[in-house]
Amino acid sequence: MESLDPVVLARIQFAANITFHILFPTISIGLGWFLLFFKIRFVATQQSHWMDAYQFWIKIFALTFALGVVSGITMSFQFGTNWPGFMNTVGNVAGPLLAYEVLTAFFLEATMLGIMLFGRGRVSERVHTLATFLVAAGTTASAFWILALNSWMHTPAGYAMINGKAHVISWMAVIFNPSFPYRLTHMLMASGLTVAFLLAGISAYRWLKNDKARDVVATLRTAMFVAAILTPLQIIVGDLHGLNTLKYEPEKIAAMEGIWDTQAGAPAVLIAIPDAASQSNHYELAIPKLASFYLTHDWHGEIKGIKAFGEQHPPVAPVFFAFRIMVGVGLLMLAVSWFVAWQIHARKDITALSAKILVVMTFAGWIALVSGWYVTEVGRQPWLVYGVLTTAQAASAVSAKNIATTLLLYFLLYVALLISYISVMFHLAKKAIYKNDLAEQLPQGVQHV
Repeated sequence: MESLDPVVLARIQFAANITFHILFPTISIGLGWFLLFFKIRFVATQQSHWMDAYQFWIKIFALTFALGVVSGITMSFQFGTNWPGFMNTVGNVAGPLLAYEVLTAFFLEATMLGIMLFGRGRVSERVHTLATFLVAAGTTASAFWILALNSWMHTPAGYAMINGKAHVISWMAVIFNPSFPYRLTHMLMASGLTVAFLLAGISAYRWLKNDKARDVVATLRTAMFVAAILTPLQIIVGDLHGLNTLKYEPEKIAAMEGIWDTQAGAPAVLIAIPDAASQSNHYELAIPKLASFYLTHDWHGEIKGIKAFGEQHPPVAPVFFAFRIMVGVGLLMLAVSWFVAWQIHARKDITALSAKILVVMTFAGWIALVSGWYVTEVGRQPWLVYGVLTTAQAASAVSAKNIATTLLLYFLLYVALLISYISVMFHLAKKAIYKNDLAEQLPQGVQHV
């Protein structure tokens, strides 16, 4: 056990934690705005199915929020146990940003969530709707501060190093660092898409079980139209984000594209097996000059290869494959959302095949999200804060045995919690199906008793 590299184990442990944790804030952000839409539609139309949709999904929102808080606390502990060099070096930047997130976002979410869950009927409809808006705004504000810090770690600005520690010169430059606008927009759209397919998948599951109540149909329609709009916008934002990354982290782009040698007219590598030992790609399938065109908008634009960065580049294979998973799932989401949205518009309904596809793609957003996060974070290596602090410099002296033990415990707990979370979600769907089936079987007068 001690022969294992403790830094690698600590990185795996943090990756396991963030892989689990990121799912829940992502859902909370998008779902909060969907809930607000359902509530506004109910207030505007007084149609009960919008409130039925609200009441069903607010239960999942509450469960998601709770798991996000628990896993976030665990992640915070790891800053102290496994990465003390991080706060010791850049704590003057990271500490206040994390504090702002708690003070301006978390407290707002936690307080207003209570009104969302238990306040209807005890407060006015207007106050309840306002609470829903404040929770949605709070989740977005939380993303704002967390992504401000994460973006700063990729493109640090507005600071000065004094005696080995980062000191803030301009908070505006720190927060609105060069990659922040792209990263925040990309993440918020990813959240919307993740939730859109989650809503569509669960609704399609209920539809296939012959639960075609108005709230199910309305939720599915809303989710698909949102996905059909957001997916092409996400592709555009992703392209802009990639151009920003090319400017500030060119070695990450080289790894994403699998380009080893600096060249003008670089090809777009579609499929390959990158080999770090030989610094080449095996079984490569590429389109000549295409990478230069979409990265520089010039068919003969020069792209730096991985070899140009010496040892200061990320591991190529994980970044290369994660990027292709993200793009592949994204294109699949585009095709499915457009097809189903067209089907709903043209036929006013979906087919059983479309519903089954949506059920399979319930968690497609999660896969794309985690893959994109791996591209972002693994692609920053060997830096923890780009150009300022390496991962190895920030690591603690905790033994490999202790890290491996806690890693195993974390992993088992996360697997159990994730299975439970998904099981509860489908349990709630089955409960709603049973409730609607029972309502249909009862005489009309009995349903309103």
